[in-house]
Amino acid sequence: MITPLQIAFLGSDPIALPLLDWLAGEGRAIGCVTAVFTQPDRPAGRGQKVLPNAIKSWALARGVPVFQPEKLTDEVRAQLAALGADLALVMAYGHILRDKFIATPRLGALNLHASILPKYRGASPIQAAIANGEHETGVTLMRIVRRLDAGPVADIERVPIAPLDTALEVETKLSAVCELLLARTLPRLARGELAFVPQDDSAATYCRRLEKDDGALDFAAPAAALAARINGLFPWPACQVEIDGQPVRFGLADCLPPQSDAAQPHGYVIGADAAGLLIGTGDGMLRVRRMQRAGGRMLAAAEFLRGFPIAPGRRLVSRPMPALVAAVPLKK
Repeated sequence: MITPLQIAFLGSDPIALPLLDWLAGEGRAIGCVTAVFTQPDRPAGRGQKVLPNAIKSWALARGVPVFQPEKLTDEVRAQLAALGADLALVMAYGHILRDKFIATPRLGALNLHASILPKYRGASPIQAAIANGEHETGVTLMRIVRRLDAGPVADIERVPIAPLDTALEVETKLSAVCELLLARTLPRLARGELAFVPQDDSAATYCRRLEKDDGALDFAAPAAALAARINGLFPWPACQVEIDGQPVRFGLADCLPPQSDAAQPHGYVIGADAAGLLIGTGDGMLRVRRMQRAGGRMLAAAEFLRGFPIAPGRRLVSRPMPALVAAVPLKK
């Protein structure tokens, strides 16, 4: 029987909420969250109200101490040391941890990263994996080092990416399996039996923080690549085109073979079927299944087109698609 690890949790994104609920419930015999470090309160939503993020709200509801430093200074490290935590557990925090901070807890600092490392190191691994056409992703438990997501790996929990999964569905899947990963690894960590394997840096790829301009679509690209990008970038920043002066967001897509052997000019609307709007591309047809106009709701394409008809032959303007993944860290 092991004594539950005292855990300082560092995170700022709702993806970690199921994990925190597990640690507060079924997992409490393995680990106990004794403090939360999260980003400072910031304006959010249409009204730009300053509200606590989901991680802070979770902690406050359970009486868990909350720290919200703008920077991880020596004073913050002293606060961590005073907690006497065995482990710093990080998931989607938003701060870079310095060596002294990493070394403060007895067992150091571990990170739950939402990809199968060494692929998709960086800030948008879920979106990048889908947009890059992967059929599988996962959560990696790794030891934190100063280099970006480059620490040695203890274990990985894998999940499939289905053809019509958006980033929203994949994030939900990844969120749900974190407890499986920690249930396997934390007891071994507590006993000093958890092994860490160095990553193969030569196989690393990198993704960056997403921006609104990443929602551009170049219809000269293959339909499969366009569908993957649309699904990967939903719900944010979301791919969109301008039609009759209005931005129209695409929320879900797949691809079909060309309707005939004849060339179909890319970017031209071919028509629609029961499932979506059909658009010619550089290779095959793109079928957009969900659409949304400015100020409206995301609708199934058939419903959307009843109120916003798009005639066959309409040309949709292409825009260059910024790279989301590279072999070296990306800057934009």
